[in-house]
Amino acid sequence: MFGRRHLAAVPAAAVPAESLPAPVVEMVPASGASRVQPDVNARLNDIKVKVFNALLDAVDLQEIGKLAPEAVREELTDIISEIVNIKKFVLSAVEQQQLIGDICNDILGLGPLEPLVARDDIADIMVNGHGKVYIETQGRIELTDIKFRDDAQLMNICQRIVTAVGRRVDESSPICDARLADGSRVNVIAPPLAIDGPTLTIRKFKRDKLTLEKLLEYGTCPPPMAELLKIIGHCRINVLISGGTGSGKTTLLNCLTRYIDPGERIITCEDAAELQLQQPHVVRLETRPPNLEGAGQITMRDLVRNCLRMRPERIIVGEVRGPEAFDLLQAMNTGHDGSMGTVHANNPREAISRLENMIAMGGFTLPAKTVREQIAGAINVIIQVQRLRDGSRKITHVTEILGMEGEVVTLQDLFVYEITGEDRGGKLQGKFRYTGLRPHFFDRARYFGKERELVAALEAAEHAA
Repeated sequence: MFGRRHLAAVPAAAVPAESLPAPVVEMVPASGASRVQPDVNARLNDIKVKVFNALLDAVDLQEIGKLAPEAVREELTDIISEIVNIKKFVLSAVEQQQLIGDICNDILGLGPLEPLVARDDIADIMVNGHGKVYIETQGRIELTDIKFRDDAQLMNICQRIVTAVGRRVDESSPICDARLADGSRVNVIAPPLAIDGPTLTIRKFKRDKLTLEKLLEYGTCPPPMAELLKIIGHCRINVLISGGTGSGKTTLLNCLTRYIDPGERIITCEDAAELQLQQPHVVRLETRPPNLEGAGQITMRDLVRNCLRMRPERIIVGEVRGPEAFDLLQAMNTGHDGSMGTVHANNPREAISRLENMIAMGGFTLPAKTVREQIAGAINVIIQVQRLRDGSRKITHVTEILGMEGEVVTLQDLFVYEITGEDRGGKLQGKFRYTGLRPHFFDRARYFGKERELVAALEAAEHAA
């Protein structure tokens, strides 16, 4: 399907003009139709198909994967240029570079999505079948003019992504989570489950890793709250980060881990490894789906239970979504202070209910009060993040768990975010408010030598109020 000869063994001039196959499909420019006029765009599409098919006949794509990417692009550039000369296609220098770039992206990269992946202002890429590609930028979702040739080309890109991390997606296994080389999260759902064609969703990671300082610039939190979060990250406080989809839970988790002591041994458990910890002693674990025979699956609960035998000082679970919640609470209660995780919930109280439900999903027949005591004894702080309707992201609550009163888990808010109105441009206005309460983890901060920093942060919060 992809050619019959090795790339290095076939000189560019060895591709005879009469062997170039006729176009079989319409190709769409990788970076969108907006760069050229429609008639010029159609002509480039026709030329691209002819060159692309000739290239497939000239090289063996399985073999070129063994070469360095830059070497492959250099060789492909030479062959494509020679094919253009042999066929006497009339192209400007800019058009020829566009042609070469698009074909190289089709073969080696993510095809039409390659220009979007390179843009650092895009948070999400959403492909709804081959004809519609949406992006999220600055909190808004926009339709782009980028398209795939057909569903087969889109499915080929999906297969390439998931195969790189040892997974598969096809009719028998149509749902798959994966990641790109830079850690960006990928989800693929293919027909017959996706009715209108393969659907690909990429949650991009910025090249410049976000820090609390950057979150301050974006208005996600105020300076006193940021100082408090640094202390929470350093003082081995058990943290649960709660929020909706796309609210920034993983980003905030990455920010908090920057303040973990470099000497601590950290083990991360994720469905698709995307955390970007900077400490030197990190062990990254990843779940595994079942194979074709339905065997060999490794669940998140398997990972969490196993990492308890790996002498961790902190356990970080990328997303708590099932019965592994019970094992994480057990770990927090048995000496693994400073463990962290994220959960989908709309407020801190709901996050506790979600944990109860996930523990029940594991088949545990514990009384509700016992489960709540486990939660109250394990988790110290819940941090709530929210993506507001104007696209901005805010840390809306920093909430402590104090213990139990009867059968109710008692909470106290340290910081809250209150919406006060909306400006003419549709941006929500609000303010962060310090409640004035003394943190329950004050003694722990003193134990880790952070008492002065904590007092200073709280005094700054009172002054700001």
